[in-house]
Amino acid sequence: MKPQRTGRVIGLLLFALGVTHFTIRPLLGDERVTPDFLLLALMLYAIRSRPGAGAVAGFSVGLLADALRPVAFGAGALAHTVIGYLLAWGKAVFFPENLLVTTGFLFAGAWIRNFIVVVAGGQVRGMELLWALGIWSVAQAATTTATGIVLVVAFRRWFKIGIIE
Repeated sequence: MKPQRTGRVIGLLLFALGVTHFTIRPLLGDERVTPDFLLLALMLYAIRSRPGAGAVAGFSVGLLADALRPVAFGAGALAHTVIGYLLAWGKAVFFPENLLVTTGFLFAGAWIRNFIVVVAGGQVRGMELLWALGIWSVAQAATTTATGIVLVVAFRRWFKIGIIE
């Protein structure tokens, strides 16, 4: 497959995830549990990019998220920037071409993003903090990861992910 066509397909998928975040996600129920499609798009992009590009993409996604929910403005930008950078950097250390490693990246990225947003936002304290990090963040990370794995398997030809059979 030509690299230009691969980039176009991945770009369309990431755009579709952004549209899905604002159109379908509100219909799926409690936002603490539903997959975060914007974060998923960022993570799928960051795994395939350089750390600087991942950080810039993360900052852009974070500003968009903060603009839509200005309760703790800046926490989302910080969290998404860190995740974009770390996932892009992590591909140099690990092998994101493996489905198991990609699964770990997606889960860790979603949970760490939620951790940074909750802690940097400073809105949650005490037992609520334990619920937010121990239950809701894990649930959202799991649904986001499951959605991401379905997409990676469906588009494995373009993501160049090896599936062990």
